Amino acid sequence: MTGAYARHWRAMLAVNAAVMLGVFVHKLTLPPYIPYIHLLVDYHHGFIKRALIGAVVGLFTTKVPVWLVFALAGGVWLITFALFVQLFRRMFGLDRNQLPLFIFTAGSPFVFKNFLFTLGHFDIYGCLGAIVLLLIPASSLAYVLLAALISALLVLIHHIHLLMYVPTITAIVVLRYYLARPLTTRDVVVGAIALLGLGALFLAAQFLGTMPLAEADFVTYLKTRMVDPSRSDLLQFAYVWYQPLAKEVQDTWARLPSNLLGVPVYALLLWLHLPLWRVFKQVVDALGEPRHRQIVIAALGMISLAYLVMFAMVFDYSRWISSWVVCMVLMLHAVRTLPATKPVALIDGDERKTTILGWIVTVIPRVGIIRPF
Repeated sequence: MTGAYARHWRAMLAVNAAVMLGVFVHKLTLPPYIPYIHLLVDYHHGFIKRALIGAVVGLFTTKVPVWLVFALAGGVWLITFALFVQLFRRMFGLDRNQLPLFIFTAGSPFVFKNFLFTLGHFDIYGCLGAIVLLLIPASSLAYVLLAALISALLVLIHHIHLLMYVPTITAIVVLRYYLARPLTTRDVVVGAIALLGLGALFLAAQFLGTMPLAEADFVTYLKTRMVDPSRSDLLQFAYVWYQPLAKEVQDTWARLPSNLLGVPVYALLLWLHLPLWRVFKQVVDALGEPRHRQIVIAALGMISLAYLVMFAMVFDYSRWISSWVVCMVLMLHAVRTLPATKPVALIDGDERKTTILGWIVTVIPRVGIIRPF
């Protein structure tokens, strides 16, 4: 990459940092409705869905301040970002020739910028778990068991993780562990048991993890865990712990006409990442074994199908499309671990069109939660 264009990409890095800081400061001004409740709900009344984070917080404090939402979520964001940088450096390198690819991944409005805007929501925990599994050695069956444990924790944080990040984690395990060695009966049995166990845990959380007391009593209990019980406005979404799946699906389909208006925006944002998708295709095409390519394509289809199911069930479309892109970025790194027969040319930072797309991606602050922006 020539010096003139290199300056552009270095400037994008600085602008991305400024945009992320701006998104974080803006987020601090917004009431953390759902994220704050997640820190209050625990297992005091028995097994409850979406209660793991609150239960862990309860081990350290009996009264939860509002600022803890931003402190805890900000700390998780920093850890996840730092580990992603390490992962990117290991898979691709991190000098000026790799900087365009870094801008289109870490600097994407779908990825860490949107994680900042959704600060306190549970999405980033799935990304963190997947990055950990991409960084550590996959040399023994303990790797499969660790992946199952991480997936179980994610389901306990929020059962929708079974569709949102568990398929990507499953694909990472297949690519890094099962394709790297001859299959044994023990490997297959352990993997199958892990998947069945996760499915059972999901069903238990979805259908057995209902709140065993009246909503008014639930809210009263939540107030006992608040530093400032007068902030009852922060508890207005307590009803989600009582909402059955059928009601969630009904609400999603009721909002579908207005949500579909955002599809052209999502399509445009995805098109802006065209250089990233080209690299992904080249990485897959460079794989040494046709069987590996077929399994990768099947894994990408499985992940995308899980998101289609999720789109039909819950209406936070901007979050879901953003997490889907995150999963594609994670899969890019996972595929990179497989044997290749030829080197892959990364994004050409000297190309004018690519540089323009890089600047557009850089200045877009985030995608959103329900609707675009």
